[in-house]
Amino acid sequence: MVLHTKLPLKIDIIKHPNETDGKSTAIHAKLLAYDAVTIHTFPCIPDYYDQKDEIILVFPGKNSVSIKESLLLLNNCEDKKKESSCEPPSKCLKLSQENYKSEKQDKNDKVKLNCLKKVVFIDSTWNQTNKIIADERLQGLVTVELTERKTCFWRHQKGSPETYLSTIEAIYFFMVDYHTHILEEDYQGEYDNLLFFFTFMYRLIKDAKHSAGKI
Repeated sequence: MVLHTKLPLKIDIIKHPNETDGKSTAIHAKLLAYDAVTIHTFPCIPDYYDQKDEIILVFPGKNSVSIKESLLLLNNCEDKKKESSCEPPSKCLKLSQENYKSEKQDKNDKVKLNCLKKVVFIDSTWNQTNKIIADERLQGLVTVELTERKTCFWRHQKGSPETYLSTIEAIYFFMVDYHTHILEEDYQGEYDNLLFFFTFMYRLIKDAKHSAGKI
């Protein structure tokens, strides 16, 4: 029996129109965490500009930061929202780190730091992401890269690093890291069910390759 997975954050998945549901792992997230996940097919996506102080985009790039750094950036942008536009990410992060270190590390700091409400993921082959990531509606979002995980996806694209994860892997590992590093709670498998279909398919394909003598 597949159990519903409750997530601490809302998830938006931006799906490339050429990504079919049968091959994409984005649908896994929708089926297993239906009340937290919304799938948008590009170019029909929301404009996140007015929410950029509470949303992050998970995508690898030169300006991408860690999850904890992203929360510092969001906190600094929220403080500056009424004053002016946010500083460039590098300066914004430095200011946030200095401010955070100078404050007392208590529960109030934790609440103030945790202003994240939604996480955006892109569901596409790496060759198709350029048009999506360049869309003006995604500009200005704090970007996070998950660099400490390696993919187990059976359709991993040649030439891309092993740290480039499938959509469901990225959602799962993000939630685990958010749970342990931001909520600062012991992880006890709360989000493992997100990988229910992924694990089933992985074993099925591995067994088929083994039977065919390919591994």
